Amino acid sequence: MKIISQTISALVVICMVLTNFSVNAQDSGVLQGAWEGKSGDGRLVMLFQDGYATVSHYTASAFKSTSGGPYTINANRATVDFEFSSHNKDLVGTQQNMQFKVDGNQLTVSMDGMDDREMKLQRIDQGDAPLAGVWQITDRMEGGELVPIQRSGTRKTLKMLTGTRFQWFAIDPATKLFAGTGGGTYSFKDGKYTENIEFFSRDDSRVGASLSFDGELKDGGWHHSGLSSKGDKIYEVWGRSK
Repeated sequence: MKIISQTISALVVICMVLTNFSVNAQDSGVLQGAWEGKSGDGRLVMLFQDGYATVSHYTASAFKSTSGGPYTINANRATVDFEFSSHNKDLVGTQQNMQFKVDGNQLTVSMDGMDDREMKLQRIDQGDAPLAGVWQITDRMEGGELVPIQRSGTRKTLKMLTGTRFQWFAIDPATKLFAGTGGGTYSFKDGKYTENIEFFSRDDSRVGASLSFDGELKDGGWHHSGLSSKGDKIYEVWGRSK
């Protein structure tokens, strides 16, 4: 049992390492999209979209951890730069290398020096959809007018969408702050954007809920309106993160 536990722990670390990459032009489609694997009784979901990646570990009823950031690829080796981590802030700002192999719809990853411990994941989607990308909120409706979001410092809230999955996260890389995350599946059809929540770091009771919004792509922005998870009216504009 001890060996099995150690192996699972090592593989979870491997997946957390895979969290932060940014892609060379010829490799941009290799990891793009969503992937899923298992860790103990939980799920590991990795998202790779537009040079950013996240990995989240959760069960049907509880959030476990998430990490993420930009990633770079050289041949079959990825160099990881952690930008956030929910479980260990000391990982933020560190770099690690890992080996990966894509064979059809299967992704195999292993840490350098740990070739005997591999994690295998299956592709969920290829990151090809109208809303696929990394988004950052730019404007919010206040008093009947769209007001630009005033930013100071390095704190930010990003939302990643692949072909079928979403994840938002509020972080500050400079201070290593992790303020929260949530994610699951989504659909966008006929002007309706719907999220199905599978994990929510601040409140596990939100798991299983579905939220629907009016959505529109206009002038390069994603216009998003409806009711928040707290029941408050919202109208937001999100732009693609640079």
